[in-house]
Amino acid sequence: MIDAIAYTFQTGTQWVHLPEKYGNWRGVYNRLRMWAVGGTWGRVFTALVAQADADEDVGWGRWTPRSCGLTSTRQGPAKRGPLPASRTTTPLAGPAVD
Repeated sequence: MIDAIAYTFQTGTQWVHLPEKYGNWRGVYNRLRMWAVGGTWGRVFTALVAQADADEDVGWGRWTPRSCGLTSTRQGPAKRGPLPASRTTTPLAGPAVD
């Protein structure tokens, strides 16, 4: 599953063009979304950073799950209330019809 997700991000390919060896693209995409919404990626990143720090393996600086976009946050347009009623349109002036 992680290989399929990594392949898609590394190649920039669309989900529908995921090679068959990774399984159904919808399943891979849905798992990625579930992990993102559930905070799994943030927990994985935090655990990897903690392990690297314990091993004194990498100088992480100020990297955090949020700075890498690995925490679950609401994406999309902000709620702004109901949409305004659509305006009525008038036909363009043209030749008169008799």
